[in-house]
Amino acid sequence: MGAAKVLDWLFPRRCPFCGQVNLSDLPCETCQKTLPWLLGPSARSHVEHIDDTFSALGYRGAVRDAVLAMKFGKKLSRAKPLGVLAAHCAHDHLPEGFDLISWPPLSAKRLRQRGFDQGERLAGEVAKSCGGKATRLFVKEDRPAQSGLADAAARRANVLGAYRLLRAEAVAGKSVLLVDDVVTTGATLSECARVLRLAGARRVCAVTVAKAGVD
Repeated sequence: MGAAKVLDWLFPRRCPFCGQVNLSDLPCETCQKTLPWLLGPSARSHVEHIDDTFSALGYRGAVRDAVLAMKFGKKLSRAKPLGVLAAHCAHDHLPEGFDLISWPPLSAKRLRQRGFDQGERLAGEVAKSCGGKATRLFVKEDRPAQSGLADAAARRANVLGAYRLLRAEAVAGKSVLLVDDVVTTGATLSECARVLRLAGARRVCAVTVAKAGVD
């Protein structure tokens, strides 16, 4: 028995939404039928400085629970299947490919507290599906969490100037795909895209696991 099969036997993969044993990285058959999939125009968000933003699911119910369990419950096993969903969303809506795939990172302080960066995990899965690796492009100053700010204007103000590029020359003339867990007001993705545009990025798109504010 190979090492991967032994691990699957000892620690069986589970659906990130209902917890049932599931041999696939996709949701189980039951959840595939009941999840709030975003199809057609509902999958798109209009985010300033970004050419196109698409999301796989509505951020509610079991989807919200799975994302929060990954981020704050340290259920890291959720990251791979959620990242696979983001990858499928990217392939469905943005099939032309990108020079760079990255994510809005946590600040150094938040990373120490949480122990991992969920955006990096998700971006890694998306990049892997394209046969490459995610590239760290940004560093972030420590700011209050966006989740505690309900007002769109407050969210925009909170992230303004929070991100800077590690190497501006690395993005000049490039097409960049940003990956994140949830798009709410789009303030975080917009700020990252603004920084990329200032550095000469040719095209910036984004894909997220979920989108808030949709029925």
